[in-house]
Amino acid sequence: MNNYFDSMFARKEFLARLIVHSLKTHTGWLELVCAMIIMIGTYWFSLKILSAVSKHTKNQNNIKFPFLYHLFTRLLWPVLLFICTIIAMIIWRASTGESVLWLQITAFTARWLLMIRIIMAVLHNAIPNNRFNEYYERSLSTFLWVCFILWLTSLDTFIVRLLKSLALPIGSTSLSLYTVITGSIIVGIAIIIAMWLSRFTERRILKAEKLDVNLRYVLVKIVKTLLVVVAVLIALPMVGINLTILSVFGGALGVGLGLGLQKIASNYVSGFIILADHSVRPGDRLNINNFTGYVTKITARFVVLRSSDGSEALIPNDTFVSNTVINDSYSSKIMSNNLTLQVAYNTDLPQALEILKEAAAKQARVCDDPKPNSYVTGFADSGINLYVNYWIRDPENGFLSINSAILLEIWNRFKEVGIEFPFPQQEIRILNDKADPIVCDSTAGSEKTESELCHPEHLPTALNALSYHSAQQSNHE
Repeated sequence: MNNYFDSMFARKEFLARLIVHSLKTHTGWLELVCAMIIMIGTYWFSLKILSAVSKHTKNQNNIKFPFLYHLFTRLLWPVLLFICTIIAMIIWRASTGESVLWLQITAFTARWLLMIRIIMAVLHNAIPNNRFNEYYERSLSTFLWVCFILWLTSLDTFIVRLLKSLALPIGSTSLSLYTVITGSIIVGIAIIIAMWLSRFTERRILKAEKLDVNLRYVLVKIVKTLLVVVAVLIALPMVGINLTILSVFGGALGVGLGLGLQKIASNYVSGFIILADHSVRPGDRLNINNFTGYVTKITARFVVLRSSDGSEALIPNDTFVSNTVINDSYSSKIMSNNLTLQVAYNTDLPQALEILKEAAAKQARVCDDPKPNSYVTGFADSGINLYVNYWIRDPENGFLSINSAILLEIWNRFKEVGIEFPFPQQEIRILNDKADPIVCDSTAGSEKTESELCHPEHLPTALNALSYHSAQQSNHE
């Protein structure tokens, strides 16, 4: 039985002469038509199944296992194609007694498509969507299909021999180019699997509400680092690379960390420090270099701050260790805010102050403890300055809406009790004094002499000049 399936998937049967011979016979064309019908039929049937499944899950906002659901939608057609092709190969051999060619190519294609889609599904789950975009997915798929064609045409044997003949000397040993390439691929696969496991572990750890938020992020970083290191240490011996060769790169890595990479290492260590000492936590309101925002994410290299207008700043982790950072949420999430306004001088101040406190306390977002307070802050030119202070329990939702609600409530209450907001006022006095050197005697009519002028104590002003022109006009009349 094993020999039977080995012969079905034996690559030695895929020769150019067999393909040419198949196209010259009626059975070869019939087999090709059967393979095409299987491909089209299984694709149509898979679309029907996915349509029915999507209608069933359309109203479900949260799928319990999104990765498995995504894997199911991507692998349904390749699995159906592979199963139906195997069944068709068995029936073809039993009925005709001839070897299969096009059905065997279809089975190989289905198996390769199955592998490619599994790799893509794992990459999508392991790497954030903004980093693994459609361009990289198409490029990787194209590369894998090229590898399949090379394997199908037996050209991969020639390429492998060529790569093995090219050796790269490292110290007392040498590595072939084939070993380097296969090692890089296997290490990359191991790292991707480690990242996938780390993301799965991260979701589980972050849901543990009994643990402190910063402790969860520390555990996530530790688990991710350990998984990547273990994956590399496991993958390298699998391709025949001795781990002692890594000692050659140890000195170069140390020099790199001491010179060019020390900033990266500093950021990485600082990330653990700020999480361990609880100085910065997700959701904190920070003010750094005149930028105010809330911590939305803490990574191995930087902290993401998001401001109220939606802009985001990426702050390196070592900034929080070496510089002064204003954390408005360090000891408490609540924040203080205040409003200032003016009332007329004929206002009943105790009543106005009480209205200010009641207007602030009426809002649901304002804290009851400490309670809102109002004060008289000064006597201005046009009115009396009042000040109301209150504490808000959710500053991350902004202050504009709460300020507007409080001011609107104050406006309505002031209208009810007759309290007025003052307009800018200025008292102007026009002096018409005989001692004014500019004003002329209305009975004189002639030019003034120097003896008739009284020298004032102050210099004339613009108002005095206006009075002078008014007096002149009265004299002429």
